[in-house]
Amino acid sequence: MTDTLRLTEELIARPSVTPRDEGCQALIGARLARLGFACETIESGPADFRVTNLWARLGSGTRPTLVFAGHTDVVPTGPLAAWASDPFVPSHRDGKLFGRGSADMKTSLAAMVVACEEFAAANPAPAIDIAFLLTSDEEGPALDGTVVVCERLRQRGERLDWCIVGEPTSVERTGDMIKNGRRGTMSGKLTVKGIQGHIAYPHLAKNPIHLAAPTLAELAATLWDEGNAFFPPTSWQISNIHGGTGASNVIPGTVVIDFNFRFSTESTPEGLQQRVVDVLQRHGLQPDVDFDLDWTLGGRPFLTPPGTLVDAVRAAIQAEVGLATTLSTTGGTSDGRFIAQVCPQVIELGPPNATIHKIDEHVAVADIEPLKNIYRRTLEHLDAQARASA
Repeated sequence: MTDTLRLTEELIARPSVTPRDEGCQALIGARLARLGFACETIESGPADFRVTNLWARLGSGTRPTLVFAGHTDVVPTGPLAAWASDPFVPSHRDGKLFGRGSADMKTSLAAMVVACEEFAAANPAPAIDIAFLLTSDEEGPALDGTVVVCERLRQRGERLDWCIVGEPTSVERTGDMIKNGRRGTMSGKLTVKGIQGHIAYPHLAKNPIHLAAPTLAELAATLWDEGNAFFPPTSWQISNIHGGTGASNVIPGTVVIDFNFRFSTESTPEGLQQRVVDVLQRHGLQPDVDFDLDWTLGGRPFLTPPGTLVDAVRAAIQAEVGLATTLSTTGGTSDGRFIAQVCPQVIELGPPNATIHKIDEHVAVADIEPLKNIYRRTLEHLDAQARASA
């Protein structure tokens, strides 16, 4: 059993369902402390949803800094009877390691730690700083995790140059895909106001569903932008519509429409919001009088084009597994959206993601050591570049 596999199993055995950490960060912090990392635990959130965060740095804080970022929390298991083995007892079958968090993302965390241990052993006086940013609030509301740590780092003026988030990004084999950006996400709750009445007397009522329908049709047909070389066009999708009393003979007084934008760097939250309001007004609906509109910005888009970090990761993947990795911005959001506000270059790299959040989540054992080696090779590449430019 390799050090990476052993640490992965130790992490899986801790039932750290969000927001609980269950000692994962203490385990990791102890190993980092032995390398000389200065470790800081940052707790946040209410008593009934207390979040544990770890910020650890090796170095003076004045040199180029690579941050390894990730989360120790996992999603709930679902029905235990559906699992072939206990989700918090690491189990091996057919060359695969089973357990909740095996793919998302405790294998990545273990690989990052061991990669740093190997790098430190071979490079006792590195030219770069190394840091870890871990949270137990990535799978939850994400209000008291990475975003809180990033704000503290911003206030302190901590230097961050590059960040690798250990999200499971690969498809078939470790290293075949990395995320070099993510779309932004913004949700809206539109309440269109009418006048409730008897359905047989529509002239004495005002049907808000009828009022909203032309607007919704135009919004659904709108081309918000054309995307770019890294992002698909911005999408607008309705997730829920709530209207009516449940009776078939009552015109409702309001209809509530929940919708979401997944947007590229070609659009801004402010611009999208204004365009929605413009469509509503074009169809005769006025703010406050005919509709209310509440917005929730879940995260802005970020993009790391080819450059220092992407090139280092690409080279590491090519050297370790012989793959020309694919750059992608597909999928949902990640904590990279918060880190990108304080760090100019952020990518995501982890094992295959086919089983994440599923029953019998697993990772191929053969994918574990290559991932660790890719992380270590990236460290070596960035360190060599820092030495050359010093």
